[in-house]
Amino acid sequence: MPARPAHIVIVGASLAGLRAAQALRTAGHQGPLTLIGAEDHPPYDRPPLSKDFLTGHTTTPGLTLEDPAALGVSARYGSPALHLDTAAREVHLADGTRVPYDGLVIATGAAARPWPAPTPAGVHTLRTLADAHALKSDLTAAPRRLLIAGGGFIGCEVASVARALDHDVTLVAPEPLPLQAAIGPEAAAFLTRLHHDAGVDILTRTTVTALHGDPRITHATLTTTDTPTDTPTDTPTHAPTGTGGSRRLDADTVLLALGATPHTHWLEHSGLALDGGVLTDAYTRVLTTDGRPDPRIVAAGDVTRFPHPHAPQLLSLGHWSNAVEQAQAAARTLLHPGAPAAYRPVASFWSTQYGVRFRAVGLPRYADHHEVRELDPATKRLDVAYYRHGRLIGALTANRAARITAYRTALAQDLAQDLAQDLAQDLAQGRAEGRAEDTAADLAGNPAKDNADGSAATTARPAPGTSRAA
Repeated sequence: MPARPAHIVIVGASLAGLRAAQALRTAGHQGPLTLIGAEDHPPYDRPPLSKDFLTGHTTTPGLTLEDPAALGVSARYGSPALHLDTAAREVHLADGTRVPYDGLVIATGAAARPWPAPTPAGVHTLRTLADAHALKSDLTAAPRRLLIAGGGFIGCEVASVARALDHDVTLVAPEPLPLQAAIGPEAAAFLTRLHHDAGVDILTRTTVTALHGDPRITHATLTTTDTPTDTPTDTPTHAPTGTGGSRRLDADTVLLALGATPHTHWLEHSGLALDGGVLTDAYTRVLTTDGRPDPRIVAAGDVTRFPHPHAPQLLSLGHWSNAVEQAQAAARTLLHPGAPAAYRPVASFWSTQYGVRFRAVGLPRYADHHEVRELDPATKRLDVAYYRHGRLIGALTANRAARITAYRTALAQDLAQDLAQDLAQDLAQGRAEGRAEDTAADLAGNPAKDNADGSAATTARPAPGTSRAA
């Protein structure tokens, strides 16, 4: 078992990278700490990029997070990592520098999924501060005909902002309804009606197959499929019509909201296991290609895939709360390799669209059954509980934020019980080494990141399984 690392390197000047640095210092690491970032500036807050930053309510200085220099961190910005040599324990940078490490935190995040060909001017993705500046410049220059390719949360949030700025907006989604696979048909229909009532034209079962214009985008080719769906019949969507299921749609600005791809290219040929992200064990330790954890390397944030009791497969979470909490767990594991802390989070997510405050906890996407406990389009209130094999695994509310606290408590207690059973089994088999002694308490008592600013909710917690009006 390696000793506590002397020089720790964090690759990724992201929220997860910054929180890892803070957690390492808080836990007593006094040795050298290096933060490597591909962008030219310190870490910043990303959630406002698709919301208040585009409207001008938040400016670039308002995105600034804590200064890593205050932690005694040696920061290297603007020179991305190109290769990891695990044998020599060195990170190779684009400027030719090789940075040695005793312990390594991988927090390189993810990039917006790109279009597979060159694009005309006026076609955007939205992941970085530079992306947000470019899109904002287009949206504030003149009235636009905005096409959004992708019906996930980023696409929906930008649609809400663009309508507030009085742009014409068409949202194209391959699903029967935007976000249906993630939150179910009733909640997706609730969200879709909000967009329709605000004037967004929603084209479902449709994809963008070509972008046209020189030098600036002028139109796109859309293609639709006629797959039967269980979409609620009163949902205000339609599919485009035309020869062969295709049609032209005029647009002078396009947002490609097609998902994300993890920043793992620099880890190829490193000997680490990569499959849709960096694979870790339940303690945030990165796995090698032979399936063993490397005790000197941990990972946190969007770049990771990790096991979770509520998920049927390795889990990737692109949420603000996961970046914070997984970074803290990774720091503990790196400093205490003999007693790593299990990471079993209650995922948390928020979104505000057209003034409606959505809150989600857990993993609704993996449900095999859901229960609509409240659905009131008139008051714009929603409450849905999600289950897998009869076990509560998630919840979604709209304008019912107080109910999320009860759901979070129930999920945390379920995960704590699951962890206790695993530890008891390990003790019975003589495998427990004192690891994760404080994890059950963390799971049961970790304050909720329920509010839009990420602050903890202060509402008293009802008993698990109960709910209460907001």
